[in-house]
Amino acid sequence: MIWIIVGVLLILSELMATSIVAVFLGIGAIVTGVLLYFGVIESFTAQAIVFGVVSLSSLIVARKRFKTIFGGFTADAGEQSTQFQRDIGERVTVLADFEQGAGRVTLNGVAWNAESSDDLKAGEVAWVIANEGINLTVSRKAP
Repeated sequence: MIWIIVGVLLILSELMATSIVAVFLGIGAIVTGVLLYFGVIESFTAQAIVFGVVSLSSLIVARKRFKTIFGGFTADAGEQSTQFQRDIGERVTVLADFEQGAGRVTLNGVAWNAESSDDLKAGEVAWVIANEGINLTVSRKAP
């Protein structure tokens, strides 16, 4: 049972450390615990071998796939993702009056912080002219 508990803790620890390694060690520990529980393996040597083989083989086979799925997007300074570029020219609805150049807008059903040199009021329509991460720059005039 200790193997299974350690395996679950390793998998949960992956939520804190995003190296995508602990999850495979956790899988190895859970498989070892299950095999030990059903009496397939007994000696500590067999446990260590099963843990090592399952952890290492799952790490080699699946880590690259998991990393691309769960790794997210990172960009160098000045580089934008194509998703951010697709937002440029999209129509948004102003949610809150812009005060000192800052306000809130809705883009594709999601509320965003936005900046604008225009004096925009709630309910008005604007267009995205730039996207810098989680902040949009909007204007009354379409780009």
